Amino acid sequence: MKHTQQVAIMNNPRINFLPALMARKQSGLRSDLVPLADFGPDENLNDSAEIEWVNKTWVRRVLRICALLSLISVSANTPKTFQHDNGRLAWLKYATFVIDLCVTFLFTAEMIAKMHIRGVVKGEVPYLKDRWCQFDGVMCLCLWVSVILQIFELTEVVQAYSGFSILRAPRPLILIRVFRVFLKFSLPKTRIEQIFKRSSQQIYNVTIFFLFFMTLYAILGVQFFGDLKYHCVRKGTDPAKISVNDLMIPDTYCSPMKNSGFQCPPPMVCMALQLKPDERGYSGFNEIGTSFFTVYEAASQEGWVFIMYRAIDSLPSWRAFVYFISMIFFLAWLVKNVFIAVIVETFAEIRVQFQQMWGPRGSPTDSDASQVVESDGMNWKLVTIDENKPKGLAPAFIQRILKSTIFHNAILVIVLGNAITMACLSFNHKPGVNIDDVKLDNFYKAEVVFTIIFNLETILKIWCLGFTSYFNRALHKFELVLAIGTTLHLIPVLYRTEFAAFQVSRVARLIKASPMLEEFCAKIFGPGKKLGSLLLFTMCLLIITSSISLQLFCSIDQENFDKFTTFPNAFMSMFQILTQEGWVEVMDNTMLAISTYTGYDKLVIPTAIYFYIYHQVVTLHVAMVIDAQSIVACVSRLYEDIKKLKQLKAREQSAEGQQKMPLRLRIFEKFPDSPQMVKSGQNVNDFSTPKVRDSFLRQFVVDEAELDIVADGDDMSAFSKQDKVTLLQPAPRLRSKTNVGPKKSGVSNIIRESNRQRILGDDSAQMLASGTKSLLSKQYRLRMDRRSMRGPRVGSLKGKQFSTLRENGDIGGTLNTSRRTEDFDIKILQQKKHEAEVKRNQQEDDLRENHPYFDTPLFAIGRESKLRKICRIVVTAQYKFLKRDPLTGKEIKSKYKHIQKMLGLVPYLDWLMIFVTIFSSISMMFETPEYRVMEESYLQIAEYGFVVFMSLEMALKVLAHGLFFTPHAVVSDTGGVLNMFIYLISVIFCCWMPKRVEPFSGAQMLMILRCLRPLRIFILVPHMRKVVYDLVRAFKEILLVSVLLLALMFVFASYGVQLFGGRLARCTDYNSKTGAGSSREECNSTFMRKMFVTKMRLNESDDIGPQFLVPKIWANPRNFNFDRISHAMLALFEVLSLEGWIEIRDVLINRVGSQHAIYVHLFVFLGCMIGLTLFVGVVIANYSENKGTALLTVDQRRWLDLKGRIKLAQPLHIPPRPENSRFRSFMYDITQNIIFKRFIAIMVMANCALLSIPWRSKEESDNGTKLDDNADNDQPTLALATVAVVFTLLFVVEVMMKIIALGPNGYWTSRRNRFDMFVTILGVVWAILHLASRHKGSTWEDFSNSLGYFVIVLRFFTITGKHATLKMLMLTVVVSMFKSFFLIMGMFLLMLFYAYTGVILFGSVKFGENLGRHANFRTASNAVALLFRIVTGEDWNKIMHDCMARPPFCSRIQPGENYWESDCGNFAAALVYFCSFYIIITYIVLNLLVAIIMENFSLFYSNEEDALLSYNDIRQFQNTWSLVDVNRKGFIPVKRVKFVLRLLKGRLEVDLEKDRLLFKHMCYEIERLHGGADVTFHDVLSMLSYRSVDIRKSLQLEELLAREELEYMIEEEVAKQTIRDWLDQCLKRIRAKEHSSIITNLRKTNEPLFTVTEHILPALDQKDEEHDEVPPIGRSRKKIERNTSAPLPGSLQAPSRKFLAPTLSDGAIRPDKERMGTKKRNTRLQQGGKSLTNLAGDLAGILNQKSQNNMYGTNPVATEVKDWWKEQAHYTTESEESSE
Repeated sequence: MKHTQQVAIMNNPRINFLPALMARKQSGLRSDLVPLADFGPDENLNDSAEIEWVNKTWVRRVLRICALLSLISVSANTPKTFQHDNGRLAWLKYATFVIDLCVTFLFTAEMIAKMHIRGVVKGEVPYLKDRWCQFDGVMCLCLWVSVILQIFELTEVVQAYSGFSILRAPRPLILIRVFRVFLKFSLPKTRIEQIFKRSSQQIYNVTIFFLFFMTLYAILGVQFFGDLKYHCVRKGTDPAKISVNDLMIPDTYCSPMKNSGFQCPPPMVCMALQLKPDERGYSGFNEIGTSFFTVYEAASQEGWVFIMYRAIDSLPSWRAFVYFISMIFFLAWLVKNVFIAVIVETFAEIRVQFQQMWGPRGSPTDSDASQVVESDGMNWKLVTIDENKPKGLAPAFIQRILKSTIFHNAILVIVLGNAITMACLSFNHKPGVNIDDVKLDNFYKAEVVFTIIFNLETILKIWCLGFTSYFNRALHKFELVLAIGTTLHLIPVLYRTEFAAFQVSRVARLIKASPMLEEFCAKIFGPGKKLGSLLLFTMCLLIITSSISLQLFCSIDQENFDKFTTFPNAFMSMFQILTQEGWVEVMDNTMLAISTYTGYDKLVIPTAIYFYIYHQVVTLHVAMVIDAQSIVACVSRLYEDIKKLKQLKAREQSAEGQQKMPLRLRIFEKFPDSPQMVKSGQNVNDFSTPKVRDSFLRQFVVDEAELDIVADGDDMSAFSKQDKVTLLQPAPRLRSKTNVGPKKSGVSNIIRESNRQRILGDDSAQMLASGTKSLLSKQYRLRMDRRSMRGPRVGSLKGKQFSTLRENGDIGGTLNTSRRTEDFDIKILQQKKHEAEVKRNQQEDDLRENHPYFDTPLFAIGRESKLRKICRIVVTAQYKFLKRDPLTGKEIKSKYKHIQKMLGLVPYLDWLMIFVTIFSSISMMFETPEYRVMEESYLQIAEYGFVVFMSLEMALKVLAHGLFFTPHAVVSDTGGVLNMFIYLISVIFCCWMPKRVEPFSGAQMLMILRCLRPLRIFILVPHMRKVVYDLVRAFKEILLVSVLLLALMFVFASYGVQLFGGRLARCTDYNSKTGAGSSREECNSTFMRKMFVTKMRLNESDDIGPQFLVPKIWANPRNFNFDRISHAMLALFEVLSLEGWIEIRDVLINRVGSQHAIYVHLFVFLGCMIGLTLFVGVVIANYSENKGTALLTVDQRRWLDLKGRIKLAQPLHIPPRPENSRFRSFMYDITQNIIFKRFIAIMVMANCALLSIPWRSKEESDNGTKLDDNADNDQPTLALATVAVVFTLLFVVEVMMKIIALGPNGYWTSRRNRFDMFVTILGVVWAILHLASRHKGSTWEDFSNSLGYFVIVLRFFTITGKHATLKMLMLTVVVSMFKSFFLIMGMFLLMLFYAYTGVILFGSVKFGENLGRHANFRTASNAVALLFRIVTGEDWNKIMHDCMARPPFCSRIQPGENYWESDCGNFAAALVYFCSFYIIITYIVLNLLVAIIMENFSLFYSNEEDALLSYNDIRQFQNTWSLVDVNRKGFIPVKRVKFVLRLLKGRLEVDLEKDRLLFKHMCYEIERLHGGADVTFHDVLSMLSYRSVDIRKSLQLEELLAREELEYMIEEEVAKQTIRDWLDQCLKRIRAKEHSSIITNLRKTNEPLFTVTEHILPALDQKDEEHDEVPPIGRSRKKIERNTSAPLPGSLQAPSRKFLAPTLSDGAIRPDKERMGTKKRNTRLQQGGKSLTNLAGDLAGILNQKSQNNMYGTNPVATEVKDWWKEQAHYTTESEESSE
């Protein structure tokens, strides 16, 4: 009978002690002693008898309501709002005035009262010195200004559309008063100062880094492109007065130079237009300011592609491609994300403080039941009990029906049927049919039936559960609301109105059908407060910024400008910027309206700055939302203990997964055993005794399924080809008692183990003395203390086993405490992994012995055949990269280490096939619909070559490893299947080579499958396989999030079909302002449609523009509609990518009503701000978890960061100050002075400022006329170039000064100096060329100018080396590129596959609105460029719709024609193609790239107090290393390491007085690991990093065990070496006495000799521990008997090995009193004493006595000392005999 113990855990927050416990653990021990600073408003004022109403709670609430009313008032106070609906809202003018007046009086009274209570300037907390009071005072002042302004407006002293409305702009900030009461939290003052100091410094540094790259690309844009002003126009056009009719249709930029850019077709000419900025637009590269803003717009990935197309048409195309693609990759994807990562991480600590407001992660249960912890003796689980639930009035059998699974499943089936019914709803635009007249159709009747069923369900639940129990659950409340809402929806007037939201919300009940999905939803949306806080903060940000923008721009009275006329319009505009879709258009329209209305162009600049700042803020906010969602979605913020448990669990699963053979091999077990027999005619005696099969013998041996763990000395045998394994620690014996005993014992064990781990583990660092300065000393003493508490190491000199109490109170057995529980856990896991491998190998051996066809390729090639051996050698031949010499153990130094490592990545055969695949992929790049492989011999050669090479590869691999039924078969996993599939497709295509390929035919499908060929590289490169494997492992969570997003899309799509189905169709001549085209009866003729020509804002007052005649058609919008659920789902998927939602919003406003804009805004907010960011967070989180980084603890993560920083750290290349030359010393002091360095940096920036305008020469056309009327075009260029020459001479002087100061060799050792010299030499060459090319023509001048700005740009990069922060962040970008190299290559290969497929599917599709001359699939290169554009999200949905072209919008294909002969698209193929590409590349791969960047930035931006080794520590080590490494080679001899360690200062300092033993350990570690060879900079720094951290916390389990074993071994070796040195000193002293005189020698042969223990024991027992001195050995005439049962002296037994002081072996510093200076004996030693050859027995006996209980049964230390002593004694005996 199982005994269960239940502990009730009611839904009481006071009993939830775990979060409080963990919070207390994380807060530290001293946090309660630090004064706290309140960051919330001080609402509790001092009591005052005169003024009491200020302290009332209701007064504070009234003031909050007044603040909300003030926000509403200022949001409604605009001229357009008062004029809305023909002036019907004019009364708002007076209402807002009254509200503002009342609110102002109330806040003024509060301000006066607070001043009276607090004091204005004087007092404890005066009003003007409190931050919140200052804010309240400013808001009160703004209210008075607003009231006075409104009085002037009412009296018409000030006009309605005046610029004075800007004075109201600060008023919306008063909303902070409504919510600031919830922001009250406290922090220690020192922590606050630290946060702000760190935040401000990091924000400043990363802003400088971002601005550096922005400035770099701005300068390059100015010099690469300049003013793009050449357009194709009609001949004879006046460039100063241009009209729409003069431009080419569409407006096209052109190049004035032949053989580059776009050439205008005749009769058009290429002309430079003279346009104002408001006419041509505000983006471009005219000068540095405009270029800077253009670069920011392009970095936001909005509108960049159109600027690139302009540059392609105007200049050589390679400039535009290189510039813009590199800018998107580096600036938008790398640098900008580093900037965002630093900002997000900087404010992460402040975000953590809000977690106390959000509450614990888990959400309270919605059940009225109690939760109990129940145990059955083996496991504990949390269960729910419902005995105390109130019952309803229903009979018992009705209640049983309600609780039955059948009832719940039936309800879910009905919900599913309702969803299917809604999905079947569709609308057809039949003439003469009004949608409102036929809405009460069959769907209405079905909805009536479903509503009745769900209402009956609700009534039944209330009847069974009662009102109280029913309303206690949130799910029941939700069902009741749905029942009421759907009942109201059935009213004919309300049917298919906004009440349809209740009907479509029933789909949410289907989540209960999947427990996995339900659990995932609870995990994601459980912390409602946290998610609600994010949404609330987002809405407040939008409301405040919308109201501020409203007051800033509402006074602009322009006919076509309505972005900020009313609050709804302002909210939509700011929300549009938040989504980053079309935000540049909002900014440009506002800037144009301001410039046109005010006539003052300078106001454009602050307007642009305002929008840029807001865009950057909302970009950071979205990134923080993604970071918060990833925290919710993964285990990246789990408690440290849970992370360690998950690490163990992951290793255990990995060990268990290696035991089972795959199914393709287990199939042989189904066949009977049939060992192969051989018949021979020879005699039996001619053969040796054969080996008996293990599988045969195993039948007669007791079989064990697993290798069991045997405790207490029992042997463990696996009955296999394996030696006996002895455990390090006996397994605990469990009692089989029942009742309460095991439970009490289990709880006691948990408490005891927790206390022990707290003492030995995380809290042990708190026991250190606070006065210790060195990290090395701290960690060394910490390790010694732990070992003294844990006991000695097994098998060491200190090893000792003792009896102890068991955890259950019994006495018995020996308990070895030399290892922690985690150590044995990992040992067991390693053992399990080994057992799994052994068992699997054993199974394979059995199959080889019993099944002759097992492991035989193709069932024909023998296992040991020569052919197979040769093939295996060819297949597995691989370059072996060796870090160390296998013979000497020394590290192999090579300059080409990275190349060798890359070469050894895969076998030679795979390298060959990688190059063959790349060559074949390159040949596929040349295939087009016109240039096909079936007809071109050159392409066929490449195709046949690939098939031949791959056939040879497949043949070799199949002969070597087998095809399928072998252990290492070619087709053994998904990669092998794909590999074979690609091969078969290639063979079939080569054999077929179809000449006729019809659309949708098998031949076309074969060509598409052939495009998978580049993906072979995924299979051949292991790192790419690992990336794919890590992604696939997260498929479960990604699928769940996708299901949630699909459910959200289905709900909104169903709602859209209900409301907008059939209502969006209009006539093609529809005009929303006049209402023309809204009636279908009028849509039956033709009309003149205006053509789109240009985006430039030209004056069209007298110019109608080009038009053409088109028929009137009643149709839906071109790219979307809501007539069917499928069309609505497609439209919402496009909106989910934040593309096309603005068009949907505008159409809904114009054709249905402005109130329906809420629909699309709500979906964007929920789907993108929550759903999409959740998807991205889950992808990033699961990828990190699968890689293992998410499960790392904080200390483990810091350790990895530290190793990364150490790897990137380099020794200083600055030589020491030359003391032998005064002049060089003077130059050295100047060049190393900080003022000189800053001066050079300023010179570099001034030199780069010369590139603020384009450098152009006099360009002339072929006929000799100037293309530009500016005759002085080259004068600024000449002046700027001359100044640049002067700067170059100054930089030459700088280089010469450094060479003199540092010397040629010292200067050349620095890479930065070498780069400076290269740039300077290049600058000198340019200066000479510039002076010599003034009169040699424009070609030389162009080359000179190009070389000049190239030199200056290179000089601009030198700033990164002069600024430490820029250098670190530049390393972040470089490291991110290297770490994401395989991910980037994988993304490129996927894009290549999609490009080849796009050429086949859409290569001949006719051009549309977005598919045109620049963006098309005509060639593979164009397809790659187009796909790169789609990755950034630039109008990918419009391109997809262009590729869906069907008749009559394209020519219908005739039967039998080839696919390239038609210009139609493919609807289904385009849908799958573009949607899959956007999801895989943009949503997954690109966000993984962002995750890698955010992961790597912590290498450089770890907090000084959080870092294990700070930058100051590493810098100190660099300075110390430079003192020893005088030759600046980066390595020194091993003997010089001790000098480095002695010279270290700061936290890495080693105190030679107190930590001499630590010093010896570090020196020996370096000597042992490097075998006496040279030691590099990183070797010593890595050793110091291991010694300066708490390895128990920082290292992962495998690395921890290896490190502890190394340190134990080093301690033993140092101990043995110390003993050897001490004994050697003893022998020297003995030999000195032996040879002192003949008389003494003769006496020693007759007298008993002192035993070794006589010398050892007194010396070691009387040692002074503080000074590590050895006292003189006392004199004794009495023979000392050897006691073999006595323990080893305490000096050899002490855990801290204090007897191993370095002074014992350091004869140079030994004091005189330690020498053998004893008096000579006057009496002869007794006969019978031991000879020198027997001294080893005494010492070995003592050592063996202490290790006789050794678990391993051996004592290598004692044996080694004994052998050494015998050797020395034998040498002494031989010396005596030879002397005689």
